[in-house]
Amino acid sequence: MVHRKGVFQAYLLYLLGFLIAVAFAFLFLIKPAFLHTFDLKLYDLMFTLRGQIRPPNLVVIAAIDEWSISRLGRWPWSRDKFASLVKRLSDYGASVIAFDVIFSEPEINDSSLAESIDSAGCVILPVVFFFEEGESACDPLFNSSLLVKNPEMFSRYAPASAKKVLCPIPKIAKSASGFGHINLFPDPDGVIRKEALYMEYKGYLIPCLSIKTAAFYLGIPNEKIIIDATKGVYLGKRYIPTDPHGRILIHYYGTNESFKYISIVDILDGKVKKEEIEEKIVLIGAVAVGIHDLKVTPTSSALPGIEKHANVIASIIEGRYIVPLKDHYVIAIILLSGLLATLLYNRLKAAYSLAVLILFLSFFFFLSYSLFLSNVWLSQFYIFSSLFSEFIVTIAVRYAISEKEARWIRRIFSSYVTERVVNELIKNPSLARLGGERREVTILFSDIRGFTSLSEKIAPEEVVRILNEYFGKMTEVILKWEGTLDKFMGDAIMVFWGAPLNQEDHAERAIRCAIDMLKEARSLSERWKEEGGPPLRIGVGINTGEVLVGNIGAEGKKMDYTVIGDHVNLASRLEGLNKKFNTDLIISEFTLEKVRSLFENGLFGPYSARGIGNVIVKGKERPVRIYTILEKIGEEASIVEPEEEIIVMDEK
Repeated sequence: MVHRKGVFQAYLLYLLGFLIAVAFAFLFLIKPAFLHTFDLKLYDLMFTLRGQIRPPNLVVIAAIDEWSISRLGRWPWSRDKFASLVKRLSDYGASVIAFDVIFSEPEINDSSLAESIDSAGCVILPVVFFFEEGESACDPLFNSSLLVKNPEMFSRYAPASAKKVLCPIPKIAKSASGFGHINLFPDPDGVIRKEALYMEYKGYLIPCLSIKTAAFYLGIPNEKIIIDATKGVYLGKRYIPTDPHGRILIHYYGTNESFKYISIVDILDGKVKKEEIEEKIVLIGAVAVGIHDLKVTPTSSALPGIEKHANVIASIIEGRYIVPLKDHYVIAIILLSGLLATLLYNRLKAAYSLAVLILFLSFFFFLSYSLFLSNVWLSQFYIFSSLFSEFIVTIAVRYAISEKEARWIRRIFSSYVTERVVNELIKNPSLARLGGERREVTILFSDIRGFTSLSEKIAPEEVVRILNEYFGKMTEVILKWEGTLDKFMGDAIMVFWGAPLNQEDHAERAIRCAIDMLKEARSLSERWKEEGGPPLRIGVGINTGEVLVGNIGAEGKKMDYTVIGDHVNLASRLEGLNKKFNTDLIISEFTLEKVRSLFENGLFGPYSARGIGNVIVKGKERPVRIYTILEKIGEEASIVEPEEEIIVMDEK
C-alpha cells in the first residue's frame, strides 16, 4: 500500500507539474497586464546589468536646455529663433535636422522658418496622432506614407489607427522634407519600452519620426520603405523585425546624455566646431526639466523625449534590434523545464529541491542575460513562476501526504510501540509498508496462569479492574524494551521485536523484557495478596525466526500490524509448555543462539539458560531444544544444555 501511495504521489506531482507548466505557457501567450509587468521589470533589469553602451557619434541633440532658455528667453520661443537655428545647422553641414517641436499655431515669423526649412532641404517635422474623433487636415503628411507588403495580414493584427492628427501649420509643413509621428505607447507601468514604427491614418500608414529620419540619413527614398505586414519593415535592403502591430523594443544605449548634447544658444553663437555637426543627424528637442518632456524608460526615470528618438535612430542605423525569442521556443522552455524540475523535486528532499530551484533560476537568468547581450530577449518571469510554483506545490503536496502518512503511522503504531519508534517510522514510512515482508523477529507470548478459574470466582467488574492494572504494568515494561505490542487476547499478550524498526538485539530485548515482566508480575501478586486479592503468576514463551510481518487485514476497514508464520505458532506453544514443566519462561534454541555469546560472557548477570528438553511441534518432524531462564546456582554454567529426551508437544 505504501508503494502504491508512492506511485500515486509521483503521478499526482507529475500531473500537477505539467498542468502548472501548461498554465504559465498559456499566461505567457496572453500576457495579462498584472503578470506581464513583472516580466517587463526583469527586462529592465537586463539594461541595468548590461550598463552603458557607447552609441554611434552620428546623432547629436540640439538641446533646448536651461542655459539656452536663460539666454533666449522663456519657452516657447518665437519662430525666428528656430529659423536661425535651422540656417546655422545647415551651414554647419548637418545631414538631417529633425524636430521634436510641433509648430501647430501660426506666428508672425512663420515665413522665415518655412524659408529656412525649405532652404536646408533636410528637415523632418513631427506630427501627433489622436484616437478620438475630430477635424484635422495635413495634406503634405501623406507624401510620407509607406507602401505595404501582404496588407491582408492586417486583418489579424492591425496597427494603431488614428482619427485625428496635429500637424505643423501648412506654410511650414509644405517646406518640410518629410514627416514622422512622435506618439508614445507606454506599457501599463508607464515605462516606454517600444516604438511604433508606423500608424494608420485615413488609410495611410505614416512612419514614426525616428524611422523617417534614419531613412533620410541613409539616403533611402520613401518608396523603398516597405512594411511587411505584421512582421517587419524593409528600409531599403535593411530589415527591421517588428511585433504583429508594427512595434519594436527600443534598444537604449544607456542613461541620460548617452548622446552628445549641444546647447542651442552655443550653436546660434557659433561656438560649436563644424565637425561636431557636419554630416550628422541633429535632433532638436527639449531637455530642460521645466518643459516637462521627460519620459520613464528602462534606463532612466526621466529621459528627455528627444533622447528616446536618438536611441531609436541610432539603433536602426546600426542594426541593433532587441528581438523577443519566438513564442514557441519560450513555451518549449516553460514546458520542458517544468517537467524536468518536477521530476527532480519529486525525487529529492526539500533542501535538495530548493537547491535545484535555485540552480534552474540561476541558469535561466544567466541564459536570458547572455541572449540579451546578443539583443535577444528571453521572457523570464513565466519560466521563473512555473519553476517556483512547481516547487511550492510539490513541497506542499509532499508535506500534506507525509503529514497524512504520519498521522496514519501514528494512529496505527502509537498503541504498539514507543514514541521514539513512531517518530522513526514517520521519518522512514517505508519501514511500515503494508502487505507484509519476510523478516527475522523475536516473538513473546504471555498469559496469566489459571485465569479462567480465577475469573469465575470474582465479579466481572473486578476481573476488568485486575486485567487493566496488569496490562498497564506489562505495557510499561514492554515499551521500556521497545517491543511492538501486537495485541491483548483475553489475559494473553503478544509482543515482537525486530519490526517495524530493525533491532539487531531483538532476542536480547525480548528475554530482558520477559525477566522484567516476571518481576513486575511477582510484585503485583504480593500487593494483591496484601489487599486480599488473587495471586498472580504468568507464563512467557519466546521464539526467534523468520515470519511475515506487516499490516494485514481488510484495507480501509480493519488493519493490524502483526506477524504470522510457524515461528509465531511455536512461540505461542512454548508459552503453553510452562504448565507442563512448571516454569515461568521458556525460550527456543533459535532465540538462545542469538544471545549465546551474551550468556557465555556473563552479560546477562546472574541468569543462566537451562535446557529443559527437546520437543516436537505438531506438524513438524525436527525436534526443537527449549530452555528456561533462571538465576544461577553457585558456580553453575551460564548455559546448561538439555537432556536428549524427545517430548511430543500436544495441541494447546
